[in-house]
Amino acid sequence: MAEAFSLQKVLETFRSSLSENKEVYIKYYIAGWQELVSFMNSLGSVFSFISKDVVSKIQIMENFLSAETGSHYITIQSMVNYELENELVDLTKRGSHPESGCRTLLRLHRALHWLELFLERLRTSTEDGKTSIMCSDAYNESLAHHHPWLIRKTVGVAFCALPGRDTFFDVMNAGDHMQVVALLGESLPLIAEVYQITEDLYAKNGLLDLP
Repeated sequence: MAEAFSLQKVLETFRSSLSENKEVYIKYYIAGWQELVSFMNSLGSVFSFISKDVVSKIQIMENFLSAETGSHYITIQSMVNYELENELVDLTKRGSHPESGCRTLLRLHRALHWLELFLERLRTSTEDGKTSIMCSDAYNESLAHHHPWLIRKTVGVAFCALPGRDTFFDVMNAGDHMQVVALLGESLPLIAEVYQITEDLYAKNGLLDLP
């Protein structure tokens, strides 16, 4: 049986992912994502279209970490330097490196932005707030820009089946709603910082639109 989702673990893993000089450790970035997958899965099949893709991307990144070249994949920064220096990234069209670390992590990066935006809306929502609207708005601000029309349409329908705000707070296993809001208030700035560091790194190296 899978371990129950823990918002506290999300906080701990993303805190651990940042080095003193603000590099991002891939090992802990992935661990944070594994917790977020647990969160999505605890809500049933509504997020399966995203969680399945995330799981496959996590596996690819784990393979990089355990490979002979794993020492180049300690941080996102070292990965970007290594893959660009060795021409291991398809920059303009799909070629001989369809599953490069840079491309794979970019997909996780985009999904992280969506989840961060959604959870922030959830954190600041009122009791009568509709999770379907919060989630759709977050999606339209982030992942929707990278999905074709058919997927966007399917996703919109799926979000209509989201449970209410109380259910989301309950599956976080962080105490009462006030405690959940407080812990989200600690966790989300860390996730946002990790996201922004990655965003800036990818922008600097022209990697935000990898095919």
